[in-house]
Amino acid sequence: MQMFAVSALAAGVAACGGGGDGSASGSTGTVSFNMTDAPAMEFTDVTVAFTGIRLKHEDGEWVEFTFDQPKTWNLLDLQGGMSEPLITDEEVPAGDYTELRLMVDTDPNRTFVATASKPDEHKSLAIPSGEQSGLKLKGNFIVAADTTTDFTIDFNVAKSIVNPQGQSLADYLLKPSLRLTNTLETGSITGDVDFATINQNQDCEGVSEGYTGSVYVYQGADITPTDVNVETEGGPLMTVPVKYDDSKGIYTYTAAYLTEGDYTISYTCQLDDNETTDDTVKFEDKQTVSVVAGEKTQADSFPLTP
Repeated sequence: MQMFAVSALAAGVAACGGGGDGSASGSTGTVSFNMTDAPAMEFTDVTVAFTGIRLKHEDGEWVEFTFDQPKTWNLLDLQGGMSEPLITDEEVPAGDYTELRLMVDTDPNRTFVATASKPDEHKSLAIPSGEQSGLKLKGNFIVAADTTTDFTIDFNVAKSIVNPQGQSLADYLLKPSLRLTNTLETGSITGDVDFATINQNQDCEGVSEGYTGSVYVYQGADITPTDVNVETEGGPLMTVPVKYDDSKGIYTYTAAYLTEGDYTISYTCQLDDNETTDDTVKFEDKQTVSVVAGEKTQADSFPLTP
């Protein structure tokens, strides 16, 4: 597995490629790209209309797929391992690719957000001028000849949507934080949070109706938990909301599409504000979990037993 990290505006991007490069002249491979979301807590709706996807081959040529109708999703519905297809089993030239772009319809009737404080009010979501040619994800990923490769694009809403604080005509700006993974090379983490920890935690009170905290996921073992901030490096790879599972009678979470390796996870019932640098999020506990490709890893319950 090949890993890389580059920047797209203020965002971190990582991707994997697998198999041989199969770059013989004229050879082709088949690709699928799916969309998922590393969720954000402060929004109740993040609807984005995608009009196409473009892939840049190492020879400089672009392969473009334009949708007959925009593929429009509330990204907050794509959590806990859920995803939606952008393209499926499309034939493309084999070899290395150096860039991917997601094309977005910025019509405020199709692309917008809603906040927890005003869930029925649609706020405009604009793309900075530098992203008008598509939301960019740069780096190398491989399409092997005569094989099918399934990729997942993780659209990290928590780090991708910025309040311009009156510096733009739009209510919010879309500065994408994207993570591309070879789906077959990923696993997931699942776990639960003790009922009493949530129902007796004053930090949960007054945040928003039904809010029961989130689990923060950091790449690497024994990482010190920090809050989300779009202006600085580091911070969580994703923030996963804890939800009540009626069938099991417990509060659970799932962090999906994680490449193989060690991750630190921590729970908090406070609502993070990713637009400031001076807020302090209080974390209850932390633990290191090892993810294996193709497997679902069960984490210890929060709070951890001494």
